[in-house]
Amino acid sequence: MLAGQFSYRAEMPRQFPKLSISEMDEQVRILAEKVFAKVLREEDSKDALSLFTVPEDCPIGQKEAKERELQKELAEQKSVETAKRKKSFKMIRSQSLSLQMPAQQDWKGPPTASPAISPATPVLPGATSQPTPAPYAMPEYQRVTISGDYCAGITVEDYEQAAKSLAKALMIREKYARLAYHRFPRTTAQYLGHQRVDTAPLEEVLPDFHPPPLPQEDPYCLDDAPPNLGYLVRMQGGILFVYDNEKMLECQEPHSLPYPDLETYTVDMSHILALITDGPTKTYCHRRLNFLESKFSLHEMLNEMSEFKELKSNPHRDFYNVRKVDTHIHAAACMNQKHLLRFIKHTYQTEPDRTVAEKLGQKITLRQVFDSLHMDPYDLTVDSLDVHAGRQTFHRFDKFNSKYNPVGASELRDLYLKTENYLGGEYFARMVKEVARELEESKYQYSEPRLSIYGRSPEEWPNLARWFIQHKVYSPNVRWIIQVPRIYDIFRSKKLLPNFAKMLENIFLPLFKATINPQDHRELHLFLKYVTGFDSVDDESKHSDHMFSDKSPSPDIWSSEQNPPYSYYLYYMYANIMVLNNLRRLTPRTPRGKLQMGRDRMPKTQDTESFPSLQVLHSTCPAGP
Repeated sequence: MLAGQFSYRAEMPRQFPKLSISEMDEQVRILAEKVFAKVLREEDSKDALSLFTVPEDCPIGQKEAKERELQKELAEQKSVETAKRKKSFKMIRSQSLSLQMPAQQDWKGPPTASPAISPATPVLPGATSQPTPAPYAMPEYQRVTISGDYCAGITVEDYEQAAKSLAKALMIREKYARLAYHRFPRTTAQYLGHQRVDTAPLEEVLPDFHPPPLPQEDPYCLDDAPPNLGYLVRMQGGILFVYDNEKMLECQEPHSLPYPDLETYTVDMSHILALITDGPTKTYCHRRLNFLESKFSLHEMLNEMSEFKELKSNPHRDFYNVRKVDTHIHAAACMNQKHLLRFIKHTYQTEPDRTVAEKLGQKITLRQVFDSLHMDPYDLTVDSLDVHAGRQTFHRFDKFNSKYNPVGASELRDLYLKTENYLGGEYFARMVKEVARELEESKYQYSEPRLSIYGRSPEEWPNLARWFIQHKVYSPNVRWIIQVPRIYDIFRSKKLLPNFAKMLENIFLPLFKATINPQDHRELHLFLKYVTGFDSVDDESKHSDHMFSDKSPSPDIWSSEQNPPYSYYLYYMYANIMVLNNLRRLTPRTPRGKLQMGRDRMPKTQDTESFPSLQVLHSTCPAGP
């Protein structure tokens, strides 16, 4: 967050809020365990945890169900208590609608009010009287208004239960997003502000990604690393703790950062598990989604030509010259199959006798690699390369993974699509740079490719940063996501890791060291400027028979060959990223007097700034102020 903006917001306490487990929370936890047990029993039936009620084949059953709902609603209409609750809901509804109405009625020009607070800025308790600026030049579209009973179709009791459950889920999401300095939708935060019991103001979390260097600046400069801080880092229970010095480490007094509480997290997760199986909530959400879809279809029918005319009247803008970002592609698949085939043929034509691998102490040339595969690159075609992920691979993770092996040969994948090989990932870097060059020439296309960190060794991060700098892979149109495959079971079966805690340490300890002592880890410190987040990937169709709870084994005890469940992975990824983001938020960058990357483009803040934080997609880390 930039200094001087949103000054009316107090800084959020940087401590993880622990819950006092109530009897209600314990009941929710028991319900969540029953839900998980039901999933295990009905795993083969494919109908467990249905997201919403679906029409059945039997029309008699449909008719009876509708009649039961109708009788229930008629009975509620005669109740005096129901009438009072409906009146209360309508009042709440009118208040929420008033938040959307602009304070000014002049729709033809920009608002005269100061735009210091955006229209979507969260309204805090006691601050609802602030005017909301009107939109600029609002088009004259036909509007759709639904009037009448707001609870039509469901009973007041079910509506109340669904509303409370959804509001609680959103508050849980907001809490964890803010703790890790992840963005949370402003509009949603605006409405949640009226539901909170406490009146403490919340800070605004704004993104602060590292700006691209100016044309005269070197994107690979290693001389701007700030001084070391000398903090100590130790892993306890799968989470890295930061200590000011040896004395604090001996006293077990970590630096003031929001370290997570496992019991609180599992209680919150139990509320979410109970929510997704709650009948009234599922029914309400299903009806609400259908309503919104129908409302949008009606909007399209009424205003399609008006929108089309507005788009056409905007000069120099169409689909080809608006900025587009590909946010979900692995770096090894960022080139198309024709590009890969052309590059393979080019390298074989220009450097067939170059040593590209070593096996059993014997050096192997590029020509010998293809001879061992009994193939000639000139005979390869796009079809024989077989790297296109079509419709037949959409639900088959095994087939999808095989598409990363050109011609089904792992030797070619190691040679052309890996960062760690005999050539130091040179071929891979050259292809990525060619793709980035095409993005730069198009001007309006950007990409956020993924690079894999497996957690096998702590040297993976330094090697990846060295590959990035040595081969000069930087591009102003590219930022990087770090992908963490959930394949601990494979590494454990091959005796590469003693336990799950070692995998977490290999993934996160180098990042903490580079943040605390950037002078000792200059290459990684530089590379992290262009990393925006993490993702956790694996075959999503695989089911786990272990429910994550506060009674689950800690990572340093998890030494079996069984893979931890998805929720187990994400908790420990989120926990370490949350601590890391708060540490990077507190860590000063180089003082303003020294040259910084893109410093002239940065807004004026204070004398020092914090490191960019990282984002998590399933569980990820963005930048500090």
